[in-house]
Amino acid sequence: MKTLPIKTMVVAGLIAVCMIQCSKSSAGNTTPNEIDTTGQKDVRQIVFADQSVNRVVIADVDTKNVVWEWSPATSNVAPGDVKWFVNMSDAKPVYNNKYILANASTGGVALVRIADKKTVFYAYGGNGNVHSTEVLPDGNLVIAASTGNYLMLLRMDTSALPYTGYTKKIAVNDAHNVVWDKKRQELWTASKNKLYGFTYNFNCAAPDLTLKDSVTLPASGCHDLFSVYGKDSLWLSTSSKIWAINLQTKAVTEQSALARVKSVSSGPNENYPTILMQSIDTDQQWYNDKVIDLKGNTVLQLAGLKAYKGRWMLVNSFSYDGTSEVRVCK
Repeated sequence: MKTLPIKTMVVAGLIAVCMIQCSKSSAGNTTPNEIDTTGQKDVRQIVFADQSVNRVVIADVDTKNVVWEWSPATSNVAPGDVKWFVNMSDAKPVYNNKYILANASTGGVALVRIADKKTVFYAYGGNGNVHSTEVLPDGNLVIAASTGNYLMLLRMDTSALPYTGYTKKIAVNDAHNVVWDKKRQELWTASKNKLYGFTYNFNCAAPDLTLKDSVTLPASGCHDLFSVYGKDSLWLSTSSKIWAINLQTKAVTEQSALARVKSVSSGPNENYPTILMQSIDTDQQWYNDKVIDLKGNTVLQLAGLKAYKGRWMLVNSFSYDGTSEVRVCK
């Protein structure tokens, strides 16, 4: 057997190493037309509830391109039900960034698979101005409706669209938000000048909530409630300020004096500044074409966008256990 010269072997080895490293580098990147569903830190994307044409969009911060969108009018939502999705009011990544949970002021609630844009669940949440939706650990949903003054529980059932089965309303004045706390097994909602905590009965056939405790807040006019990335805390926006609620100590501290903030979302480091959607005014222009940071600096601006809320496309470990499969409560 002929032995290759040592120099030739060294060169060949270096080439092989280079090829492996280049392959790894290529596999870790996401092109502008792909969606980052892994929460990787080198792709910065924001999901918006866009009211310009009643849709949900995902935009890349660095390329300033819309890389994904879902419109109920062009989806498998029945034509007669599209009216439920006027004025999109929230959109958040769930199920390990594989799905988007969206809702609209006119009552529509939808769970959309990112990969093929299929609406795997949708329902009507009533005419109470639906503002937010949350996934419970068993897959069931709970929505918050502001002018309707209620939370509503829905069973997760993907066997028929739209869902028309069991619902249960819990009275909450001016309900704008819902957040599941995985650590405490508790559902939080902020209303007026109170933060309420509910326990969940984990009853698939008849899901229900029971009030457990409450925290008095230093301000009223609660709007958005969302987890602070990597911390045991919640962001809260009120009529004129932004706060952080430490769930261990129940301390509520002011973070910004910016008013009219509809959503707050943060990330793991300075590459993901805390982003805010601030409405243009308090009358009819509840939206904006740009997302800003806590100092008011523009993070991303898209012409024609009328976004009501914007959130980082990052896995939410505060609320969810990391599963990628939709849970159907049985």
